[in-house]
Amino acid sequence: MTLLAQPLKLACGATLPNRIAKTAMTEGLSDPRLFATERHNHLYRQWSEGGAGLLITGNVMIDNRVLERPGNVAIDPVAKFRPGFEGYERLKAYAAAGTVAGNHLWMQISHAGRQSPWYVAKEPLAPSAVKLDLLGNYKRPRALREDEILDFIQRIAKVARVARETGFTGAQIHSAHGYLLSSFLSPVTNTRTDAWGGSLANRARFLIESIRATRQLVGPDFPLAIKLNSDDFRRGGFTFEDCLELVQLLNAETLDLIEISGGTYEQPKLLGADGRAEDAVPLKQSTAKREAYFLEYAKAIRAVAAMPILMPGGFRNRAGMEAALASGDIDVIGLARPLCTMPDLPKKLIAGSIDEAPAHERTMATRSKGFVTKLVNLLGQMGWYYAHIEDLADGKPLKMNRGVFAAFLRYLKNEYGTALRLQRSQGG
Repeated sequence: MTLLAQPLKLACGATLPNRIAKTAMTEGLSDPRLFATERHNHLYRQWSEGGAGLLITGNVMIDNRVLERPGNVAIDPVAKFRPGFEGYERLKAYAAAGTVAGNHLWMQISHAGRQSPWYVAKEPLAPSAVKLDLLGNYKRPRALREDEILDFIQRIAKVARVARETGFTGAQIHSAHGYLLSSFLSPVTNTRTDAWGGSLANRARFLIESIRATRQLVGPDFPLAIKLNSDDFRRGGFTFEDCLELVQLLNAETLDLIEISGGTYEQPKLLGADGRAEDAVPLKQSTAKREAYFLEYAKAIRAVAAMPILMPGGFRNRAGMEAALASGDIDVIGLARPLCTMPDLPKKLIAGSIDEAPAHERTMATRSKGFVTKLVNLLGQMGWYYAHIEDLADGKPLKMNRGVFAAFLRYLKNEYGTALRLQRSQGG
């Protein structure tokens, strides 16, 4: 049996049917009430039938005032999400479609924090009032009060319980990429002097308390994972040494899987790209030459982690995936962008009928060293994949010849149009 096809039993007792996971990609497919739609159902049914043992949704938000982007699904106020409520019933349909092939479907639970654009957040929220300076797209956030932090901890747990009740087979708490929980971990964005800032133990308190509250509500047999940066790759931010120390703290919690990623909006290493040179911490040279962005860090994390490790970011070659699993440093291969144009890629990789996954971003990359030009190209690449997600969701033929600039313009049009419809629905 190929290593990709081997099942993985988790500490909670559940079993992933194979070692390929579709990691989270923001979908932007909700209706103006931020409910899941038939477009989610159609998209995730294809990914379920595509053969991955685990599908992780895009951001499901706990706060409808502060979104990662317009079109997020949000479960807020969580008290409304009960049997008979339309939003609840739509989640049930979403979960049923996304598990039709017997795979796992885990809800990614998130709060955007300071990384919520001005057109979807009147007042971003963060550990401290540290503004994200990126193309004028973000307002200065307000620092959270302690009672708000405690409320968000309970919201995360209650959303996970809704996930279980509606048929999702697990939950992942998003604590990476500079979103709210991740920003609490970073000394750059968390300058608090109370019990939620300062030492790593204090900065990690929000995350650890969220894990404990969630496990208490969902029970011992429901898969619970987190997404964590290996490094922010930013001077003064959350470091690899911090990551190793935090993973050791997390060993005492009841986690079934940890997904290791890296970077923030300022340093988008999660997309294989560099941010501003003046505050960047570069990847190790050996990592830059490898296929997967964060694989260099896996060996050290494996040495201290008690839970299985999911590694996303750049895997394209089947032999490379098999070698990564054979090394024992990681337990699950994460794929995302390739499934936007080939939703049945996992099935083909496991069958051995394909050796190389699509890597369209390689042909779209720019050689420009200018930050703004690189950023526009990066957003264009994102827009290109978003367009394919939408086509899959709508049952339309994929347009592989879209240009990056055209995709960028389409992305902007869709973002602002969706945001306007959201504002109108909320009476804004």
